[in-house]
Amino acid sequence: MALAFVLVPLLAATATAPTPPPPAPFSADECAVFARELSFAKSVADHDSAAFAQHVAPDAAFAAGSPRPQRGRDAIVKAWAPIVKGEGIRLEWYPVRTTAVGDIAWSTGPALFEETDKGVTHLRLSTFQSVWRRNAEGTWQVVFDGGTPPHEVQPAEADAFRKARPAACPGA
Repeated sequence: MALAFVLVPLLAATATAPTPPPPAPFSADECAVFARELSFAKSVADHDSAAFAQHVAPDAAFAAGSPRPQRGRDAIVKAWAPIVKGEGIRLEWYPVRTTAVGDIAWSTGPALFEETDKGVTHLRLSTFQSVWRRNAEGTWQVVFDGGTPPHEVQPAEADAFRKARPAACPGA
């Protein structure tokens, strides 16, 4: 009976709690960055190092929040070469939100790391965050890239990640 005195007010409070508003629609620039992020991920999935490099600004910094960020396109392409080649690791990601102001944009979403070591596959999920800048030619390129530390997940979570991948910008 005492439990009812605790649960009934709690259930009533959650039933009347306001729902958050839907996200703001994506602008044309935000959809362009969304598409560019999908293209960036595809360059890795396709093991296309030239396409990968074209997404990276010449003065970019990756692992931006780490004690030793990779600085400059050449260093980033070199550091990412095993990932782009798919050597022992498969990396997938996609955006869920982009926000743009002028020639600067931010994107974020989940990232899945699939690593096989001695026949054992490890699945880890992370969240990435990238800052994009539109260059003089009008092309969006990554300037800063970083993310949260990945955590181990089960195959069902990796499947859910893959099923949630958007084909295009939600605002398109």
